[in-house]
Amino acid sequence: MSGEYMTDLFKKLSVGEALTDDEWTLLIEGSYDRQLLYDSADEVRRQHYGEKVYIRGLIEISSFCNNNCYYCGIRCANTNAERYRLSDEEIFRCCDAGYRLGFRTFVLQGGEDAYYTAERVKRIISTIKDNHPDCAVTLSLGERPRADYEVWYREGADRYLLRHETASRIHYEKLHPPDQSFSARMECLRALKEIGYQTGCGFMVGSPYQGTPELIADMRFLQAFQPHMVGIGPFIPHRDTPFAACAAGTLEQTLTMLALIRLMLPYVLLPATTALGTIHPEGRELGLKAGANVVMPNLSPGEVRKKYSLYDNKLCTDEEAAEGIAALRERIAAAGYEIVTDRGDARPDKNGRKELYK
Repeated sequence: MSGEYMTDLFKKLSVGEALTDDEWTLLIEGSYDRQLLYDSADEVRRQHYGEKVYIRGLIEISSFCNNNCYYCGIRCANTNAERYRLSDEEIFRCCDAGYRLGFRTFVLQGGEDAYYTAERVKRIISTIKDNHPDCAVTLSLGERPRADYEVWYREGADRYLLRHETASRIHYEKLHPPDQSFSARMECLRALKEIGYQTGCGFMVGSPYQGTPELIADMRFLQAFQPHMVGIGPFIPHRDTPFAACAAGTLEQTLTMLALIRLMLPYVLLPATTALGTIHPEGRELGLKAGANVVMPNLSPGEVRKKYSLYDNKLCTDEEAAEGIAALRERIAAAGYEIVTDRGDARPDKNGRKELYK
């Protein structure tokens, strides 16, 4: 396929036009120079964000989870999982340490753990905001009643991450047990956006039963939903799940989807994930070169990092941890980008073609 034709497709995507199934299939699995795609995505992110890379301090507050997702290492049926919960004081110490290192966003992530009630999370948000009023608080605590989301937003939570996992109902049902509902997941995402959160969704690349039609469904969902953030990474199997023997998602697949998302959503906040760094030693840097503009070093206490085991061989090096932020800064600078220490909020679309963030 000619470079000129592919460039025309990239431009069509970047101005918000709808693509046909054939065009999406060509972009996702076609035989063309992927570097042309990555370079186009990098150009778009530089137009809007320059060389800036935003850092988020990830605090994994609990490895308990009520859910039994077939792909996840902390699923409730995994009796081999090492369970832990951080106390409120441990969470605050993580934030204090992160603040001294320059973090201005804290991401509280955990399994769907009933221990963290609406009131407990409210108190945690309130204390973080009191201690660090110039910081953003992002929550990633799964599906909760709308009333919980509303309480946390009123208390000062700024963002919420909830991966939709797949935009295909049939595919969703192959990845989750019957008591987990595709409709409920989508309703939570709609509620979060209506409430006013900067809302993030996302999916695994190369997950079991996923093909090009499922990826097309994901891209069309993102185009319609217009999230503020999109978190994608390669599927990596965990030894204690039903998908233990399944193949992992690939580097090229993941970089392709990152680049296509950047073209389609020019202002989106797009992480180069830990999973990407797990499958390739320069995965995060390559993700940045394909359009990503966020990295999320780990602020969790060192003794629990390996226990939050969503997939096998999770990257837990000193460089991935917050203590290695200087080394990470150097690696990102060598790739041609610059870590910045501000909140890095989602931006409105300045092109005037549509209002991205309602």
